[in-house]
This record gives sequence, C-alpha cells and structure tokens, in this order.
Amino acid sequence: MKTIVVVGATGLQGRAVTAQLLTGGWRVRAVTRDPNAPAARTLAQAGAQLVSAQMDDVTSLVAAAEGAYGLFSVQPTVGSPGTPAGFSAEDEVRWGRNVADAAHAAGVQHLVYASLAGAGRHNTEKLPQNTINKWRIERHITRLGLPATFLRPVSFMENYTGAYHLHDGTVATAFAAGVPQQIMAVDDVGAFAVLAFAQPGQWIGRAVDLAGDELTPVQIAAAISEAVGRSLPYVQIPIEAIAQVGEEFAFAYTWLNERGYRADVAFTRALHPGLLDLRTWLKRTGATQIAGFLAAQHTAKQDG
Repeated sequence: MKTIVVVGATGLQGRAVTAQLLTGGWRVRAVTRDPNAPAARTLAQAGAQLVSAQMDDVTSLVAAAEGAYGLFSVQPTVGSPGTPAGFSAEDEVRWGRNVADAAHAAGVQHLVYASLAGAGRHNTEKLPQNTINKWRIERHITRLGLPATFLRPVSFMENYTGAYHLHDGTVATAFAAGVPQQIMAVDDVGAFAVLAFAQPGQWIGRAVDLAGDELTPVQIAAAISEAVGRSLPYVQIPIEAIAQVGEEFAFAYTWLNERGYRADVAFTRALHPGLLDLRTWLKRTGATQIAGFLAAQHTAKQDG
C-alpha cells in the first residue's frame, strides 16, 4: 500500500482528495498547520495520518514528504477562507513552489498539482490573476523535472452552497445571466487524483482541464430551486460593484463572461465516467448542504 502526502488536506480540495484516496485503499499523510483543528481530527478519524507542516517552511514539508510515493499539492488563492491576513498572489506562488521543492528534495515519484482550467492559455491571452498564479507554479514544477500531473478544474459546484453565491434568498453572482458557466463537483478532483496516482504511466506528464457541467446562471439557479424545494431566483450583480471590491475580481468575472474556461465536459466524462453533473451532485450532497446553509441563515435572522 503506497503513501500519498496531501498538502492542504483540510481545505475543500484536500478533504475530497484525502477521502477518495482512503476509499481507494491508499495510505494518506494529511499535512495540516494544526493537527488539533476539528477538520484535521475528522481526517484522522477517517484513517489519515496527520503531519504538522507549513507551506512557508520547506524543511517541515520535506520531513512530511520523506518516504512517500506521491504528493497532492493545492494552495489557497486570494480570498480563500482561512488564509492569513494580507495573503497575496505572491504568497500563493511561493507556497506552491515550496511544496514542489519539498517533493523534489524528498524524492517523491509522482506529484499531482491542483491548478486551474485555462492555465495552459497563458501564452495566448491575458488571464485572471489566480490562473496566472497556478501557471507560474506549473512552470516551476516543470523546471524541476518532477514527474507530475496538472489537474486543472473549473469553478466548483460547492461555491453555490454558501454565502459565496447565495444572498438574501437568491443566487447572486456577476456572471451574465445567459452565458454558460462551467462547474464541477470537488469530489471529482479527488476521483481524478486517485486515477492519476493509480495509473502513473498514463498520467505523468499530463495537464488536463476538467469540467463536470456547463449551464447558464439562470439554469443553475433553477436546478438549485428545484432541488431544495423553494425559489432561489438568479440576480446578476453589476460588474461595477465587483470592481469596487477589487479590479482583479472584476476582470476574472469579465473573463469568465467573455472567454471562459473552455474545458471539454465530454472528454472529462470519458476519462471518468462517474463524473457528476449539477443535478446528480445536488441529489447526492449539494441540496442538503444548501438547505442547511439556508436554514442556518433563517435562524440567524430570527435570533438577530
């Protein structure tokens, strides 16, 4: 039984990858800043070995990776929950490079890096900052000569389970109402990570954009409304309002409205026939998560 190190194990993607690896019979070394945190304890209860390390500390990362066959690497991006105050694009890139350096120093035989769809188009068009960050980390991994796989998912369906896209009884984003947006379930990142580690001959050296479904925001809101049994209409937030929060966020939304990820859903499904579309994800886990969030919001309003 081979050991896979999961860096960023308590985050959204890290938890999904850890769960899928454990289900697949792999040993998992879950890297976390705080092994006593509730999310970390949950991973331990599921069967993962907890290892304390920091993405800003290469020595701790090397120690965490020693003797492991593979390593899954994911970093938070600007605005991700739980990032330190003032966390920047340069911090993300440095952390990603540190993990790659540690994997190289420890002699890891297969690095699977969670990038972002569109990163491969860096030389042909201007990309959002978070996509550029991922591309820079990819380039570093390539320069090191690491045996690696780049998984490039689109936006996650899980973004629709909380305050990120749910506001005051509506689905609200800056996406143009009639422009299809590509989404995927985070569990499928876990499924692809397991595929890559299990079939290194087919996956080392590959970079694959991944998407599970493609729907307009109006269609997404309608599917969510049907699944939870209450109307959550779509409301388009003006791009000017996003620009007041930050020009980079506004550019990212504009890019998604005008150019988009352009992953191939049919190709993704051919690689992984169990790929979840939105309706299937809603039936399995999404509707329950959304209903729980809405109920908690309702209670908070009543208490307030």
